[in-house]
Amino acid sequence: MSNVFDHTIGRVRPAPENHLGAEQMEQARKARRSFMGKALAMGAGAIAAGQATRARAAEGDPAILELPEHTRGLGRPVAERPYGLPSQWEANLQRRESPGLTRVPQASVSFTPLQGLFGIITPSGLHFERHHQGWWDIDPSKHRLMVHGLVKRSRVFTMDELMRLPSVSRIHFIECGANSAPEWGNVALPTVQYTHGMVSCSEFTGVLLSTLLDMCGIDRKTAKFVLAEGADGSSMTRTIAIERALDDCIVAWGMNGEMLRPENGYPLRLVVPGVQGVSWVKYLRRIEVGDQKWATKDEAVHYIDLMPDGTHRQYTGIQECKSVITTPSGGQMLLDKGFYNVSGLAWSGRGRIQRVDVSVDGGRNWRTARLEGPVLDKALARFNIDWVWDGKPAILQSRAIDSTGYVQPKINQLRAVRGTRSIYHQNAIQSWRVAESGEVFNVQVY
Repeated sequence: MSNVFDHTIGRVRPAPENHLGAEQMEQARKARRSFMGKALAMGAGAIAAGQATRARAAEGDPAILELPEHTRGLGRPVAERPYGLPSQWEANLQRRESPGLTRVPQASVSFTPLQGLFGIITPSGLHFERHHQGWWDIDPSKHRLMVHGLVKRSRVFTMDELMRLPSVSRIHFIECGANSAPEWGNVALPTVQYTHGMVSCSEFTGVLLSTLLDMCGIDRKTAKFVLAEGADGSSMTRTIAIERALDDCIVAWGMNGEMLRPENGYPLRLVVPGVQGVSWVKYLRRIEVGDQKWATKDEAVHYIDLMPDGTHRQYTGIQECKSVITTPSGGQMLLDKGFYNVSGLAWSGRGRIQRVDVSVDGGRNWRTARLEGPVLDKALARFNIDWVWDGKPAILQSRAIDSTGYVQPKINQLRAVRGTRSIYHQNAIQSWRVAESGEVFNVQVY
């Protein structure tokens, strides 16, 4: 068998949303066929450019033979930009809203461009957002956190006091419970940014919630739950079991080595590893310790699972084991036959990723992918595997297995238990169909 690197290194044309404006994206939402038509047009341009590049290379590539301006002159001054910015050539890699998703932009979602990221850390500026009332930039000198309820000493902390306490820094993923929700019924979204883009992974810094509860003298005999409340207009409130509160929850002010961004809860948010993002209360202002669940509006009416028999499941916060191939993925286009590095992400709210298998024939045969370190508890894990595309149709899938032995299910397996009318916790295997043309489509394979 020949070495995979003996083949042409295949090129991938980026997904169309990196180039389309809001009006074109609205057309894409309404007419998927129209969407792919635009993609084909751009793909034709990319192919022509590639052919021209190869023609130049046969005569000697001017990019090698001629010294460019940046090699012959002075660059920009040091610290010209006191806060660094991405290159102008990366301007199309952005968080994006899904057109028509919500009635008002203050209660909406921005999706992380998973298809353009590397490793496991999500840059702060590309971290997905979910807001119920819009975001605020709160003066940290005026922000307070109150801890009360079943404690010996109710306390109010300033930001300065919190930041002088013993801190921890830990890498965790956060995923909205509704990530991949439109795919419950059928194929709904064209690209991985929209099918899976409500997940991100960052290093969070703060004080353990258990430290604050101990400082306040929590009543460990009667305390069963804590209630976390945010300071924005939606008054987001979530019940958290005391065992989890005393385990790995963090009252965080830092993210990726700097203070939280306003869109991500500045100056203070709760980090609840492995649990759906709605419990990671932003603009955290209050922790109440109690002996029963509060059944607030955001856990008794919203964020519940509609089961096939018509009943509602409540307090199902754990994000189950899940994975997705990010390259090649929907909306992209393979421009050459030859070698491709198939890459993606896997995660589990119950521990760390043990293994990821990849199939290129719709699940008939599987190969084990490489897990790139570090592989951490309740964090994204990056996987890669070599693939030589022969130009024939293919269906790419990834299947994750976590440290508990749980295996990511097929969509029909998940529907057999959960039905098709649910919204939250859709963790089925994602399928991408590669056509003979090289176009990559979102499909569902059973």
